[in-house]
Amino acid sequence: MKTYKIAITTGDKKGIGKEITKKALDFLKLPEDDVLIIGEKIDVPYDIYEIDEIDNGVFCYESLFRACELIKEKKIKGLVTSPISKFELHKSGYNFNGQTEILEKLLSYNNQKAQMIFIADDLKVMLLTRHLALNKIKLNKEEIIEQVRILNNFLIKKYNIKSPKIALCALNPHCGEGGILGNDEIEILEPTVKILNNENINITPPKSADALFAKIGKEYLNKEKLSYDAIVACYHDQGLCPVKALAFDKAINTTIGLDVIRTSPSSGTAYDIAGKNIANPDSMIEAIKLAYKLS
Repeated sequence: MKTYKIAITTGDKKGIGKEITKKALDFLKLPEDDVLIIGEKIDVPYDIYEIDEIDNGVFCYESLFRACELIKEKKIKGLVTSPISKFELHKSGYNFNGQTEILEKLLSYNNQKAQMIFIADDLKVMLLTRHLALNKIKLNKEEIIEQVRILNNFLIKKYNIKSPKIALCALNPHCGEGGILGNDEIEILEPTVKILNNENINITPPKSADALFAKIGKEYLNKEKLSYDAIVACYHDQGLCPVKALAFDKAINTTIGLDVIRTSPSSGTAYDIAGKNIANPDSMIEAIKLAYKLS
């Protein structure tokens, strides 16, 4: 089997993955030998590895499993994944909270940790925690240190930024107001920042997320140079609400920290419009472009 620059999974069988994959590839017209499709057969001039499975959740998992096997065999350099349903996964017996967690399980070695970062042009936002209920969010110094190291290394290696400037969101409103609104900043985030700074990682003390994203959002919309090369958010909606409000059709869910870069469009399965040929492929186009560029 030949080696491909990227592979693309078609995602949930009931969703828009197959449609936006075809539309994106028709638009991009990448070299035929560079792309492998994994999942359902679609009308494109690329090699297709079909997954013969009726159960939707099993199909989604098996598509990722086969992609990971090919990655480990050095047959795929980059991966793009179409949206899948967490409900469908769980219904079929796979207790994962998303594709990032599956990829970490299948590809990680030597304690590698997959990190989720959303990228839209120069706007880059990494999440310290992902798909968790708010009352289960627990910040941990050692985990934050490792996550920020991964982010810093990614920015240096993939974007050639010699000394990345990283901004850290506080967990609590107004940075906890000196402990009145929470002690996480004082007890966890500020000491962690000192350790990272001592490693010559240029990360700020915790900043109020609303003010930080207001500043960055204005710069992004005005097409100005952003004040920071990346922002670290403490939890899912803290980072993704502003990202999707600013750049929904451009924001790319990107997995870093493993040996392969994985990207995915910011859209979901969109069951309500699946099969109607009206799904917007813009986010998938950006996802494919980014995986192709970074792989």
